[in-house]
Amino acid sequence: FEVFKTKVYDASHFSLPFVQEEESEEEPKLKYERLSNGVTEILQKDAASCMTVHDKFLALGTHYGKVYLLDVQGNITQKFDVSPVKINQISLDESGEHMGVCSEDGKVQVFGLYSGEEFHETFDCPIKIIAVHPHFVRSSCKQFVTGGKKLLLFERSWMNRWKSVVLHEGEGNIRSVKWRGHLIAWANNMGVKIFDIISKQRITNVPRDDISLRPDMYPCSLCWKDNVTLIIGWGTSVKVICSVKERHASEMRDLPSRYVEIVSQFETEFYISGLAPLCDQLVVLSYVKEISEKTEREYCARPRLDIIQPLSETCEEISSDALTVRGFQENECRDYHLEYSEGESLFYIVSPRDVVVAKERDQDDHIDWLLEKKKYEEALMAAEISQKNIKRHKILDIGLAYINHLVERGDYDIAARKCQKILGKNAALWEYEVYKFKEIGQLKAISPYLPRGDPVLKPLIYEMILHEFLESDYEGFATLIREWPGDLYNNSVIVQAVRDHLKKDSQNKTLLKTLAELYTYDKNYGNALEIYLTLRHKDVFQLIHKHNLFSSIKDKIVLLMDFDSELSFYPHNYRPELQHVYLHKLFKRDHHKGQRYHEKQISLYAEYDRPNLLPFLRDSTHCPLEKALEICQQRNFVEETVYLLSRMGNSRSALKMIMEELHDVDKAIEFAKEQDDGELWEDLILYSIDKPPFITGLLNNIGTHVDPILLIHRIKEGMEIPNLRDSLVKILQDYNLQILLREGCKKILVADSLSLLKKMHRTQMKGVLVDEENICESCLSPILPSDAAKPFSVVVFHCRHMFHKECLPMPSMNSAAQFCNICSAKNRGPGSAILEMKK
Repeated sequence: FEVFKTKVYDASHFSLPFVQEEESEEEPKLKYERLSNGVTEILQKDAASCMTVHDKFLALGTHYGKVYLLDVQGNITQKFDVSPVKINQISLDESGEHMGVCSEDGKVQVFGLYSGEEFHETFDCPIKIIAVHPHFVRSSCKQFVTGGKKLLLFERSWMNRWKSVVLHEGEGNIRSVKWRGHLIAWANNMGVKIFDIISKQRITNVPRDDISLRPDMYPCSLCWKDNVTLIIGWGTSVKVICSVKERHASEMRDLPSRYVEIVSQFETEFYISGLAPLCDQLVVLSYVKEISEKTEREYCARPRLDIIQPLSETCEEISSDALTVRGFQENECRDYHLEYSEGESLFYIVSPRDVVVAKERDQDDHIDWLLEKKKYEEALMAAEISQKNIKRHKILDIGLAYINHLVERGDYDIAARKCQKILGKNAALWEYEVYKFKEIGQLKAISPYLPRGDPVLKPLIYEMILHEFLESDYEGFATLIREWPGDLYNNSVIVQAVRDHLKKDSQNKTLLKTLAELYTYDKNYGNALEIYLTLRHKDVFQLIHKHNLFSSIKDKIVLLMDFDSELSFYPHNYRPELQHVYLHKLFKRDHHKGQRYHEKQISLYAEYDRPNLLPFLRDSTHCPLEKALEICQQRNFVEETVYLLSRMGNSRSALKMIMEELHDVDKAIEFAKEQDDGELWEDLILYSIDKPPFITGLLNNIGTHVDPILLIHRIKEGMEIPNLRDSLVKILQDYNLQILLREGCKKILVADSLSLLKKMHRTQMKGVLVDEENICESCLSPILPSDAAKPFSVVVFHCRHMFHKECLPMPSMNSAAQFCNICSAKNRGPGSAILEMKK
């Protein structure tokens, strides 16, 4: 049996019966509280001997024979003087209206708390146990059992007389009894028995495991988990769970109608003083003996309250608490009792000098533990999840404690970030936290998280943070001015502060730009515009457009375009060269965006930027060609005019202009090549026929496009042509080169054809599989005879069709070749026979 780390608690101080002496990372499962008020007064003069628990009240028996009824806080509500000696046991029915009491001097009393005494008798031996019927309030259930040397069942007859029946005797004193439903379980010196009150039969006997322990010193502990499940603890043994089941009719014979099956059994390290169920787990009160390191003698240690999970042959410990109750050094195993209230999961640890209440920890207790362990984030999350169930904690208080913890730890940024979630819309708390961050010099940490609307803090808060940044971080100051709305703070105060700093550093661009933004917030656009122009900052255009400041910049347009002509608005009435720069940049960025200005751009390019005129004409699809041609002809721009004429379809005029204006035969030839028009070549030859230099150029370049003979035949006899011999040699070389290329291509074609022919021949020469599954395509019978001994003849074509030879028609006299009838009929081309099989 594995024992986990034990937590030791001290019950001698404060209202709680324990103080944790040993740190543990595991959260306790139960919390403890001493039952005080009237109980404290009782136990100062007397000692507790037994107790029973009802959902509405408690009943405490003492060694001086008193029975006290207590409320759940321990206040005395009633007192009964039952006997001068020890009360051994008290029993209550489920209604809480009837109580049974037995004492060491043999007295037994059963009476109604509100209806008077019903049974009173004194026996000649101590009565150790008593149990009234759970439904004693009913007239049909007026029964109870007592136990001393024998177990007696008392039942009231119809004449209101009590008669008794011996249920068991002869095995020593009866020391424990529990009545649930129709079943009574009791323990004597030999073991545990269960009696069925309906069938009047004893249905089982569970023997005691360790007979070496004295039963009076280590009594048996019994508890019913439900109406059919009994839990037994004796010595160090726990039998969990004894389940009462119905016996099948076929097995009855002379046996009881019910039987008991032990589901789980395991050993514990300590002696069991009490048991109680907790859902599917088990609460065990243990008596502990330890050996002193100094004297090496056994002594009574603190009792333990364990929560365990029963398994089939062992158990798993969930939690283990050692309790320092008053007088634990003098107590024995029999002095401890564990009682419980099923309705509220309350557990009462009863000892002669102390009564301790254990209860399951609720969400408030869980949060307490997390806060104690400084797990503030988990505590905050738990409170948010269970905010409807927690009673002692507030989410805000936990959050504030979390922020304080982070600040103390130096995690200022995390603490500031958490303020957004924790402080929410509480402006007063926000301001308090800001002052707290100011005291520790961490205003910068909280600045990104300050609310900027709903709620809005006092202007002084924002100004305080801006001054902090202005003193040490200009960039951070500028960022806040950009991000924060201008109505959060007194703008004039901040403007004056910035101006004071500019007196020390007048050229600081960050401060100047920030000052311009502040002027903009204050609608002082003139000063803002002046600063932007001084800085030559691009934001000036946004300022002009946004606030419609065109009337303010009539005398500054040249300055604007000088430092940013690309992004400025188009200046219609100002210097044309700047207009051209703007429109040219716009055209390079997007050919279609400024299309309405393309006509104007023709004259601007012609005037200020002729090298880019021809690219503009080529790229623009919106400029008017007639207008462009007019401008280019006026300015005698030959290249541009040639391009426009060719684009407008007047290629002959363009060629004529190249020849007459440029006198560039190479350009004329290049133009003719681009147009690829035979008439243009004819015009070019006619124009060049009386110009020897042009003839030389044509002879050198015409060979690959026009037959040179056409040109040579038109050359006049006796005309001197420069470099004629070289040109003719070049023509012949070009011709020879063409011949060689053709012959080379022919050789490659023939070689490829031959290679493919050989490949086809090899493929056709391969064998073809013929087996029993193939059929003659003519007669549709198997191609091979069933009798392999008979001679046969088969023809297989390249198309893989097969025929019996006798099924094929005889070849004609003109051609001895045979063709596949099927492929010939489908016009697939002749399939000549490739194989002829004979046997």
